[in-house]
Amino acid sequence: MLHVMSYALIDTLNVLLIGVIVAVGVMLPTASAGGRRGAYARIATLLVVGDWLGVLVLALASLLVFDGIGDAVATFVDSPVFGILLVATGWLIGMMSLLGNGDNSALIERILVPLRTPTPATLGTGFLLGLIQSATSGPFFAGILVMSAGDFSVATRYIGMVGYAGVALSLPLLTALAVGYIRLRPASWLGRQFLRMRENSTVVARSAGLLAAVLLMALGAAHFL
Repeated sequence: MLHVMSYALIDTLNVLLIGVIVAVGVMLPTASAGGRRGAYARIATLLVVGDWLGVLVLALASLLVFDGIGDAVATFVDSPVFGILLVATGWLIGMMSLLGNGDNSALIERILVPLRTPTPATLGTGFLLGLIQSATSGPFFAGILVMSAGDFSVATRYIGMVGYAGVALSLPLLTALAVGYIRLRPASWLGRQFLRMRENSTVVARSAGLLAAVLLMALGAAHFL
């Protein structure tokens, strides 16, 4: 099970969602500046919960499909091809991180439109972000393949997807909590570190992509041991 969750830990490097959370924290005025008290907390909560639901729905649907394939999944996961694909995917993620500009600002600006007030649209935006991010994530599907092929009971596999989605959202959740703290204490040490990261957002995004690439290639290499 810990091996399965290691793939979710790679998936938690969700640069887009983290960028949206930070942008919401910057966009909304604090209570001291005339903003509504608690608006950020409600919006961030709806956003993270919606994202978690999107990840969970796709995880359950993917597991159902993989379980339906049956022995073919176990054969694939046990084969050298699985390890090779993990390494190749990690390499591709690394190259994209190095060659891309890491700038999601235009996309984030469009996403922010329904996030100015806490509404059902905020929850829906989080849900769509969860679906899209996971649907385009190799580590996300790799972990579910390992879960499907593992020697787990049906109940363990499907209930485990709740934890899998939670682990995948652990870093965005910590980011949301940190941004909430910084809004209250912008001059704190944490606030100064966040300011430095915002000023170097491209480097941070590229570093996150490279970290995910290295971890994924390490898992692929470990497959041959």
